[in-house]
Amino acid sequence: MTAVLGIDAAWTAKEPSGVALVEDTAKGRWRCLGVAPSYGQFVALAAGTPVNWSAQPTGGCPNLPMLLRAAFTLLGGRQVDVIAVDMPIVTPGNTIIGRRPADTAISKAFGGRGCSTHSPTAARPGSVATLLVAQGAQAGYSLATTPGPAARPVPLPALIEVYPHTALLSLMSANYRVPYKVSRARHYWPNLSAAQRKVQLVGTWHQIAGALAHTIASATVPIPPAAAAKMMTMESLKRYEDALDALVCAWVGIQYVAGACTP
Repeated sequence: MTAVLGIDAAWTAKEPSGVALVEDTAKGRWRCLGVAPSYGQFVALAAGTPVNWSAQPTGGCPNLPMLLRAAFTLLGGRQVDVIAVDMPIVTPGNTIIGRRPADTAISKAFGGRGCSTHSPTAARPGSVATLLVAQGAQAGYSLATTPGPAARPVPLPALIEVYPHTALLSLMSANYRVPYKVSRARHYWPNLSAAQRKVQLVGTWHQIAGALAHTIASATVPIPPAAAAKMMTMESLKRYEDALDALVCAWVGIQYVAGACTP
């Protein structure tokens, strides 16, 4: 059986990062063993403490050894095979100082569909990315940048960088960037009220969760219903976006295992 750890990694140590763990169970079917909107809550989940979705998630630097130990527990004593991370990363010994060829290539391929990439800098993600890659390499997860022979078998274990916006185009069969980011709600729907934007967001999140359910079972992100979302702050809604992003990262990891990803 194969396991994938999806991480929606914040580009700074101040913001929380979503985490999701999935494993394959049968032909083409996977199940979620745990999903949380922060590193600390994922680790606590492995220790038997359910995620408190009403609590404010805390930030922190990546701690892959801690996350992998938690995943080992949730997997019943098995190791993770793929770590799929939504954050610009580079191979050990290199440093991100600005926009990379990969960022330009993605923007060229998907910019017309609204999925250009942000430009990383030496400060963002900076040391956060360097630390994560170093921890991954020490644990035996080399950064994969090319497919295996004839796309299969792919190199395992592996650390891969993923981009949820382009992944959602495939997952949702969408022609244009899926509007699901809390920080972009005003841009998506400039003529709607704040309450109406929240309704639109959670509606999109439910659609994403439904699409993920075709591949990943038991992924329990308790997305608020529209009536409740109207009364919530955007900050309190962000944790559900982060958890969904982690699941999308895991979904890309599943495609990587299947040899269906293009580097």
